[in-house]
Amino acid sequence: MLTKYKPSHKKIAMGLLSYSPEQKDVKTLQETMQRYEEDDAWRLYLWKEEDMVAVAGLYMPEEGRVELRHLCVNPSFRDEGIAKKLVETLEERLQVKLHGTEETAPYLAQRQTKDEEQSGKAPSE
Repeated sequence: MLTKYKPSHKKIAMGLLSYSPEQKDVKTLQETMQRYEEDDAWRLYLWKEEDMVAVAGLYMPEEGRVELRHLCVNPSFRDEGIAKKLVETLEERLQVKLHGTEETAPYLAQRQTKDEEQSGKAPSE
C-alpha cells in the first residue's frame, strides 16, 4: 500500500534510503531527508506490506515532469515485485510517467522491456 511520507516516518525512510549506494554517508542521508521535508518539489513515498518495506523519492522540477530520484527496497523483500508495484501505483495515482535519473533509469528501462516482452510487443528503441 502506498503511503505519503510524514515526519513520523523519518527513521524508517532514512533506513530504507540508506540501502541506496549514494546515501551511505550519514550527512548526505540527512541532507536528502531535509530536502524531502522542506522542498515541495521533492516528495517521498513509502510502500507498506506488513511493515514499511520500500521507499520512492520523486522530484518534480516542472509541471508534468516527475523524476524517480530514489527507489529502495529492504533486502529481505527484494525479488517480490515490490518496486514494480510501487512505481506502477505512483504512475497511476499521479497520472504521470516517471522519468529516470542516472541511478534509476536502468530500473525503469528494464521494467519497460519486461512489460513489453510480457505483452508481446517489441521493445521500444
